[in-house]
Amino acid sequence: MNNINWFPGHIAKAINELKTKLSLVDLVVELKDARIPLSSSYSELNKIIGSKPHLIILNKADLADNFMVKKFVEYYKNNFNTYALSTSSHNRADSKVIVDAILKLAKPQIEKLVSRGLNPRPARVMVIGMPNVGKSSFINKLVKKVKTKTGAKAGVTRQLSWVRINPKLDLLDTPGIIPVKLENQLSAIKLASVNGVSENAYSHEFVASELLKILYDKYPNELMNFYKLVSDNSTIDLQMIAKSRNLLIKNANPNIERAAFMVLNDFRNAKIGKFTLDELPNL
Repeated sequence: MNNINWFPGHIAKAINELKTKLSLVDLVVELKDARIPLSSSYSELNKIIGSKPHLIILNKADLADNFMVKKFVEYYKNNFNTYALSTSSHNRADSKVIVDAILKLAKPQIEKLVSRGLNPRPARVMVIGMPNVGKSSFINKLVKKVKTKTGAKAGVTRQLSWVRINPKLDLLDTPGIIPVKLENQLSAIKLASVNGVSENAYSHEFVASELLKILYDKYPNELMNFYKLVSDNSTIDLQMIAKSRNLLIKNANPNIERAAFMVLNDFRNAKIGKFTLDELPNL
């Protein structure tokens, strides 16, 4: 049974808290993983935020296919009546562009307060996204120092917390949110491939095998060149990878487990190449 499902108890609590805190914020910033913009989207988000202004940021763009990142930014701008941009978690050079975009979108809400005779206050912004999409690293980049805990595993942030970015901007960091059930197993495989769900929720060999199928379909030359493979077959499998990298066990049998971990790590660190697994929807 290879179905992937993962819904930690703290996420249910976080979603309820998120709903109650929405009235406190002027804008919602949604982070998506630039390698899987569609698969890292929370399907219930639009119902939750309603008419609240919404900024979409494709994070970890430095690990993704640059051409596809630009196409997805255009897609969200043109089809969702929202502002969208891309960024890398650790590239501080684009921090000003991001902060300026946030303040611009939040400005009408602040002006409403002033028009009612209230004193202006910092813009209040909620940052949300799937687990391990890079929310905490994103916030640390904007604040220019380590304010929130980060980690390579999904589910590091477990409670809502306010972070002062500058005198004009406060951000509310939230735990990663994920559907109670991952109905689309292809999306679940992609989430696991980018380390977006707990490692306890899936078989590494299964996910790595499925990832190889996706990469061989979308980026065959890069995959073949990186692992120095020559194949007339219609597929590339872990056995071929293990033999190519001399990952062998007793009697010269391929070490499939080691090959699986290697493929996942190579993909996650963009060693094979900078790839986007999702396709643009047909409109």
